[in-house]
Amino acid sequence: MKFSTDSFREVLDSIIRNRSRSLLTGFGVFWGIFMLMLLSGGGGGLKELLQGNFEGFASNAGMVFAGTTSKPYKGFSKGRNWNLEYSDVDRLRSMMPELSTVTPTIAFWGRSVKFGDEVFAQGVLKGIRADYADVEAPKPYYGRFINASDVAQERKVCYIGKKVYTALFPGGGDPCGKRLEIDGTYYSIIGVDWKDEGGMIINGSATESVYIPLTQLRRAYNTGNVVQMVCVVAMDGYAMSELTPRLREIISRNHYIDPTDEQSMFVLNTQMIFGIVDNLFKGINFLIWLIGIGTLLAGVVGVSNIMMVAVKERTVEIGIRRAIGATPGQILGQILQESVILTLSSGLMGIVVSVGILSVVELAMTTDGILKAAFQVPFGVAVLAALLLTVLGVAAGAMPAARAMKIKPVDAMRDE
Repeated sequence: MKFSTDSFREVLDSIIRNRSRSLLTGFGVFWGIFMLMLLSGGGGGLKELLQGNFEGFASNAGMVFAGTTSKPYKGFSKGRNWNLEYSDVDRLRSMMPELSTVTPTIAFWGRSVKFGDEVFAQGVLKGIRADYADVEAPKPYYGRFINASDVAQERKVCYIGKKVYTALFPGGGDPCGKRLEIDGTYYSIIGVDWKDEGGMIINGSATESVYIPLTQLRRAYNTGNVVQMVCVVAMDGYAMSELTPRLREIISRNHYIDPTDEQSMFVLNTQMIFGIVDNLFKGINFLIWLIGIGTLLAGVVGVSNIMMVAVKERTVEIGIRRAIGATPGQILGQILQESVILTLSSGLMGIVVSVGILSVVELAMTTDGILKAAFQVPFGVAVLAALLLTVLGVAAGAMPAARAMKIKPVDAMRDE
């Protein structure tokens, strides 16, 4: 098949002469690739939005809470309440080297946070250690997060969430070094977190939280040996779901609880949550490509059918060209070129229109100059789509071209 300048010009002339048929031919391909690109980019953006709800959380972590026993065990009746303790943290650290982080935390809800005349009434006071950053990564806008020295020296410092900051400092500005009051105690602000409200909230929303060193909270509120929640993160190569039974056994043994009693201890596994999201979008992506390719193939079949009609209508023209010396290869090349050009141009137009619509969606999803999710077609997917269009264009023109090659000059004259 030879693609010369003259043959290409002939193809364009043919397309222009039969523009109504060409538009009808290309619409199916345009619609198929448009839907494929639009759904692909939209699906990617929705995945980013959903994953943004889990921003900062470790993907292989577990949060352990004490519950109420539902089974009798070693002389203890069911319905017994119990509490996690600092000894549980030490046991997990020494007996489970597969855990990279084991950190306790305590939270008090509904605390009134004050700065001058400004008040944030629904604050969550969280006592943490520095390694809590491995569980829920901070996103500092001003200052820094709680560090090991703050905890060791029981400093009266705090790291505040976005909602707390906007409520106490409506005029904006760097609040680091200023002191706010909670329950009669003053804490010096060392940082401001800038995470947005997410769908995953552990022990209170990060935007409404005031983080202080756990040692300072323990002294100020006399919490003793009680721990409200223990957060753990598995090392690379270990799955949190596989470590959970052993974790349950170690803690249960320390409190005389049946290890099989799931009601007595709750373990929130973030690995399972992230896995559900990934599996959900794997299914969505499969459906997107199934629908898009199905629509595209339907358009290509339409191209092939209309090209067959075009060949039939041009029987006399093709016969005359054969009579004056056109080779079968030249006839084949013209039909295939026309099919590829129609398919590729319609498909590229579909890609351009879908990218334009997705760009408008991105503008709508941009707040304060920050893009929440990229609703856009990956470059690799666009290139793959263009290659697919070329292959499908050749496939669509194969049968009409084969029929054109079989036309004999004598038969064409007889049809005339």
